[in-house]
Amino acid sequence: MFEAQAEQLEHYSARLNELRQALNVEAVKSQIAELEEQMGEPGFWDEPETAQKQLQHLKGLRAIVSAPDELQKELEDAQFLIELAQSEDEDSMTSDIDDAVAKIGEKLQRLEINSLFSDPRDNNDAIVSIHPGAGGTESCDWAAMLYEMVTRWCERQDYSVELLDYQPGDEAGLKSATLKVSGTFAYGHLKSEGGVHRLVRISPYDSAKRRHTSFAAIEVLTPVNKDIEIEVKDEDLKVDVFRASGPGGQKVNKTSSAVRLTHAPTGIVVACQSERSQHRNRDVALDLLKAKLYDIEIKKQEADLEAQREGQQEVAWGSQIRSYVLHPYQMAKDHRTDVETSNVDRVLEGEIDIFIEAYLKWQLERKGAK
Repeated sequence: MFEAQAEQLEHYSARLNELRQALNVEAVKSQIAELEEQMGEPGFWDEPETAQKQLQHLKGLRAIVSAPDELQKELEDAQFLIELAQSEDEDSMTSDIDDAVAKIGEKLQRLEINSLFSDPRDNNDAIVSIHPGAGGTESCDWAAMLYEMVTRWCERQDYSVELLDYQPGDEAGLKSATLKVSGTFAYGHLKSEGGVHRLVRISPYDSAKRRHTSFAAIEVLTPVNKDIEIEVKDEDLKVDVFRASGPGGQKVNKTSSAVRLTHAPTGIVVACQSERSQHRNRDVALDLLKAKLYDIEIKKQEADLEAQREGQQEVAWGSQIRSYVLHPYQMAKDHRTDVETSNVDRVLEGEIDIFIEAYLKWQLERKGAK
């Protein structure tokens, strides 16, 4: 009785031990001690933004150390539960044991994904922008579906999501949306979604019920560290003020507080409408612009030609990173990793972990091959 569950837990235990070694827990503990020492020094809180980033970094490091310990405790409790059920020949505990084993498996997989993060920016917040490609209402609707996919995934992770800008489509969907996602390894997880996404389906906007192909792009950036100077000259900026629209209720529409910035040298356009103050919206929009400029500079410095092209592809046929087919069959496939699933509906509901994990492994393999 319960031999299969006990064997599964043994397998999880071996994977957890390998994970502890990969995470280099002792080195992480040294980093934690160093940060805690810095926090105790006079003047640490004189720069609140820098201090807040240090606190976030410390939180991420503590999670690296504490999560395996917590999972080890859960694993031992589940093993004890199996031993108890076996000694008392108790079938009624089957459901509890199966639930415990399943939860341990899910948590272990999440920890294994976290161990794949290799970019120093991975533990930062993420700025996610979604834009439709050519195709009018159909593409705007597809962009809105991707917006729902991303936000639902964030809800599953208990991440904080702040809507910075939302421009609804003329008939349906959205013209653009920008989110700030905060949480442990937010950028590390979401960077896999950056690129062009392709949808094939029977269009609900076509009276002839023909099959349509739509494109939308997701851009994933990370806020620029305050220690990094990105120069933006006032004379290079065109500032437009407008009335906010989209989600947020009536309060956001009463005043022209939303701000749009156009950077003349690059043509980059950013907007923010999340704050009531026009001045605050301008500051947030400027931070978005700096994040885009920083991302461009990072890509210029990367030796990998594919990385240089990333985020600069045309939102059209042949440039997609992932395809979602709803007709004549069901499939979601990532073209970088070749990972695919027939359960497209669940993917669009935010279950994208299989793609995130595959992307992180693929990225590490490419780095190792250089």
